[in-house]
Amino acid sequence: MAFATFANWAAQAQDTQQNLAEAVLALEALESGNSPKQIRSHMHETLLVMKEAIKTGLNPEIKSRSGLCGGDAARMNSQGAFEFGDLFSRALSYAVATAEVNSSMGRIVAAPTAGASGVVPGVLIAASEVFDKTDEELVDALLVSAGIGGVFAARATLSGAAGGCQAEIGVGASMAAGALTYLMGGTAEQVSHAAALAMQGQLGLVCDPVAGLVEIPCIMRNSTGASVALAGAHMALAGVTFAIPFDEVVVASARVGASIPPTLRETARGGLAVTPTGQCIACNFKTP
Repeated sequence: MAFATFANWAAQAQDTQQNLAEAVLALEALESGNSPKQIRSHMHETLLVMKEAIKTGLNPEIKSRSGLCGGDAARMNSQGAFEFGDLFSRALSYAVATAEVNSSMGRIVAAPTAGASGVVPGVLIAASEVFDKTDEELVDALLVSAGIGGVFAARATLSGAAGGCQAEIGVGASMAAGALTYLMGGTAEQVSHAAALAMQGQLGLVCDPVAGLVEIPCIMRNSTGASVALAGAHMALAGVTFAIPFDEVVVASARVGASIPPTLRETARGGLAVTPTGQCIACNFKTP
């Protein structure tokens, strides 16, 4: 599902009188040889896995194998939790729920990666509940998110080891922002601005997993990534535009990612991983 640029994607949709989701569907059918019906069926299965991961992750008893994480999504989702708004609160707790399921070796959807798996479902499924969107509408939004992720895959990277966490949480936030904008009736131009606005707020985000585990700070970054996605969509739907076109933001992210030192690219040799507490946690997982 990869268009090399958003401009090509939008132009293809306009030339064929398709919307953004239909253009992604047509490209995937061409590349995979599967029918649009088969692809949509697969996307419904993907959506089901996302929903199940959130449901599982909201169980207060869930724990990661390391024992470092678990139960935070349930705390955030509890009736006693302080809420800033229904959509915001649900999106953040659902994002953490999915990330906690990933850390407990449960079934999730990499969107775009396992470590960033909570942002897209957290935002879109929360929005579908708050605004009463159907699964068919969600599938269309997921197709748009895949198109955005495909542009990053074609022109930048989805690897934290290659581009820092901006390549994972940052791309996830961009995918979620654009997809939510589409879900709420935004135009192709607004989708591009939402995706750009989300990524510009994540440029330079480092990847510094404590003890080399995809838990601290990875799980909570799914939540903050969801908040950035909501901000991007909100601004775009309000008519805010970003001065730098989305395709140029993607190229900038590739350059920024390559500039991040190796100590801050998934090696656990910098950032939070080398704080006194981070090193103490790591010591507990070293082989004697």
